Amino acid sequence: MRSRAVRFHWSLFAAALLCLCLSAPAFAGEHGKAPEAKRGILLVAFGTSVPEAAASIDELTRQAKAAFPGVPVRLAYSSKIIRDKIAGEGVQKRSPAQALADMAAEGFTEVAVQSLHSIPGREFTDISATAKAFEGMPKSMGTISVGRPLLSTPEDIALAAQAVLKSLPKRGRGEAVVLMGHGTEHPANAAYSALQLELWKKDPGVFVATVESSPSLEDIIPALKRMGARTVHLLPLMSVAGDHAHNDMAGSEEDSWVSILKAKGFAPKAELTGLGSRPAVARLWIEHLKDAVKELDH
Repeated sequence: MRSRAVRFHWSLFAAALLCLCLSAPAFAGEHGKAPEAKRGILLVAFGTSVPEAAASIDELTRQAKAAFPGVPVRLAYSSKIIRDKIAGEGVQKRSPAQALADMAAEGFTEVAVQSLHSIPGREFTDISATAKAFEGMPKSMGTISVGRPLLSTPEDIALAAQAVLKSLPKRGRGEAVVLMGHGTEHPANAAYSALQLELWKKDPGVFVATVESSPSLEDIIPALKRMGARTVHLLPLMSVAGDHAHNDMAGSEEDSWVSILKAKGFAPKAELTGLGSRPAVARLWIEHLKDAVKELDH
């Protein structure tokens, strides 16, 4: 297991080195000169192939620029699947390694990398490893900090629960809310259960389920029945309302959450708004970015 992890991190180092080499012409003529301090921000989202869902990422980018006027803000997509898919549609997005190589080539010496992911899972681990690889390379940035995903620490989770509750639709008797998380086999999946406990402290009618792990929708249906829920509001627990929200949650196929709930006798209502478009929640990512920028000062 250890050798596999070592090979994995060396592969990230090699990828980072390749990106820098491809950007090498930008460094020509600078040998021997100490670079002037130049600070930048890199936002890293999982990405989306749904054009209208990108509005949530645009909003987070706008807020980052407003929080740090005059500091250049760049964007990268961590999902290669998403990058490849939208490239076939003529939309180009940089990977975290490519974006950092671009910034190094442009003379940035300090970069705050902010994850726009919900949990500190595999994608975040990759981002952190990539940042570390770049920070230690010659002709790269001198300092790179990495901001936490939404649900990282117990305090983060408590604040996120408060923000999510503020963002929910008004509802009456017999109405529940189910938040759709992505889910993963990574240990960070436990953040969803921790969030659930925080939500229940304030509102026992709000549930968290995931598409690809546990708890699943099927796991929480008995609880929905016990509370007497008739209407179930479905909302994505992701920065964007992308493919999972449009298809796995709100799609017309028989295995979508809307279809499953209808078959169980509920009246589902899907709301296709990502967390990045919910001000109270988006503010938390920006607070994490502020922490990452502060790290650059130390």
